[in-house]
Amino acid sequence: MTDVSVADWLSMRAQVVERGVDVACTLRAGEVLAVLGPNGAGKSTVLAALAGLVRPDLGHVRVGETVLFDSEAGVDVPVAERRVGLLAQDALLFDSLTVLENVEFGPRSQGRGTAESKRLAAHWLAEVGLSELAKRKPRKLSGGQAQRIAIARALAAEPRVLLLDEPLASLDVTVAAEVRSMLRRVLRERAAAVDGQTATVIVTHDLIDALTLADRVLVVENGVVVDFGPVDRVLREPRSIFTADLAGTNMTEGTALAAAQAGIATLVTADGAQIQGECLHELGSGERCVAVFSPRAVAVYRRATEGSPRNMFPVRVTGLEARGETIRIRGAHGPELPLMAEVTVAAARELGLVVGDAVQFVVKATEVQIYPQSG
Repeated sequence: MTDVSVADWLSMRAQVVERGVDVACTLRAGEVLAVLGPNGAGKSTVLAALAGLVRPDLGHVRVGETVLFDSEAGVDVPVAERRVGLLAQDALLFDSLTVLENVEFGPRSQGRGTAESKRLAAHWLAEVGLSELAKRKPRKLSGGQAQRIAIARALAAEPRVLLLDEPLASLDVTVAAEVRSMLRRVLRERAAAVDGQTATVIVTHDLIDALTLADRVLVVENGVVVDFGPVDRVLREPRSIFTADLAGTNMTEGTALAAAQAGIATLVTADGAQIQGECLHELGSGERCVAVFSPRAVAVYRRATEGSPRNMFPVRVTGLEARGETIRIRGAHGPELPLMAEVTVAAARELGLVVGDAVQFVVKATEVQIYPQSG
């Protein structure tokens, strides 16, 4: 049987050859995990493997001390017996049933009696703040109300693991914020009520979901994990270009030019460009690392400049975005290195940039942080 640490309440590894996915992660009891990544990265496969909807070619799924799947031991617990709840982007309520009957569906499908099912349904309707809609039919609900009911229905089945697949993506910004706030409260109260013997995994494209709901972040690209850790660490020290862009931060990948103690280090990119920055970690020569810097730290020039030690990137402007009192300038330093600068509206007007212009992005070494890419 797969050797996993009991200190991790949820542990999974799923290698699905046909989908090009090989992902592993762990969660402590009571934690919420946000799974991020571009379209087609393998996020939904993670949920499907946990739910039992996809059978990995190699791997395991363990919840607490219960093994739900183990390819080596031949264990594969049926979907209906896993106590894993899956909530999709669309509410998918039963139109022929009332709101209360929809929420009762989970407990009833588990063989609970009528009285117990009604009690659980009423409890979770109250938790999501919609008790007054118990007798209403789904067609008379707003999008936000329908999603709240779907969450109540999923929780009424008392799953040990709750899986949420883009649960707020179809809602407008205001409604999504309200449902997110409710979900944050409900998940925390539920974990406290069962002494933490639960976990939640949420697939999302929205950074706000990760910031407000999750304890940890798993970043998946091209079917593999490129970053995993506490939310603040992953977003403060991104180790993939996708995460850096999501966090509104520039990130470049490369290797350490030479062994370095804490201080100034030099990263060399795949095309030979050198980037200097401050490093709080020891780096071995050739060790994989990333350089991270804010778009606001980037100065933009029409021509190359001279002066104090700084990093200069010749880029081709690929996009201009208004962001309130600033303009974000997107540029490409070669095909593999997208970069961002953020300047005032006045500065942008003075530069007079359009997509396709060649400019210099300049950032001081003191504004760049360099981190090891692993760990």
